[in-house]
Amino acid sequence: MLLEINHLNFSYSKEKPLFQDLNLKLEGGKIVALAGESGCGKSTLLSLIYGLLDWESGEIVFGGEKLSGPKGNLVPGEADMKFVAQNFDLMPYATVAENVGKFISNINLKKKKETVAELLEVVGLEDFANVLPKYLSGGQQQRVAIARALSVMPKLLILDEPFSNLDFPRKIELREKLFRYMKQNHISLLISTHELQDIIPWLDRIIVLQDGKLIQDGSPEETYKNPCNPYVAKLFGEVNIFTGTERENFRLPEFSYYPREIRIAEIGMEAEVLESRFAGNHYWNKIKARDKELVMYTDRKIEGSINIVFD
Repeated sequence: MLLEINHLNFSYSKEKPLFQDLNLKLEGGKIVALAGESGCGKSTLLSLIYGLLDWESGEIVFGGEKLSGPKGNLVPGEADMKFVAQNFDLMPYATVAENVGKFISNINLKKKKETVAELLEVVGLEDFANVLPKYLSGGQQQRVAIARALSVMPKLLILDEPFSNLDFPRKIELREKLFRYMKQNHISLLISTHELQDIIPWLDRIIVLQDGKLIQDGSPEETYKNPCNPYVAKLFGEVNIFTGTERENFRLPEFSYYPREIRIAEIGMEAEVLESRFAGNHYWNKIKARDKELVMYTDRKIEGSINIVFD
């Protein structure tokens, strides 16, 4: 087991503990998402794992060795673990290439140059090798920090909201190159996010935190199809949530249905189309059935009265 968290307890104040008896295990070579809304404890947990914060009790074990926080380790982190947080800590007067090569040995300069070039290609910054960080956008600086972290080939890379500063095209490009590189080199990734839909295709596992508690842990498919509560379902985007009374009214076995799970049928529940808007590869529709407003997707614009079924 690469990483183990056993009976971990941590709080910022005695009045409100954050983690109580938290347990978690991560296997090597996996891409794992730590998901949840802002304030659920994602960034705190990553900081604890990397040794930036001291915990009250319990243990964190990495590669078979017990870790310690700042009280026991003045220099945070481990040789085989790298953490890219929200602040990127780049050398301001060194070029992008020099920042990426900071931790690479100078014994073989040719190999070092090749490694830096490869990593810049992975993060899409090959044309910025000789640029200083101050001339880069926040998203570009973040990608430099990721490339630098990968330069030492860590066993575990920890990323805190790595795509938050990127526009959509760059996000898609970086996601594919980065995750493919990590899979090919058997580097484990623990990535915090509140936008699961952006990275689902590459994930091996999703761990969901809510108010400091681990409430669901499973494969992407299992978590998506069987969220344990509305909080988890909402992490995947728009979703229709039904109360117990509404489920009885609609005769539904589940408490949540994604917009794609409602479809038009010849025979079904009567509904009224309130809005139908073009949304790229589908139409976004607001409908009303049995006095409840719902969202559904269709491949064409709809209007008037329709019949719907829930899949």
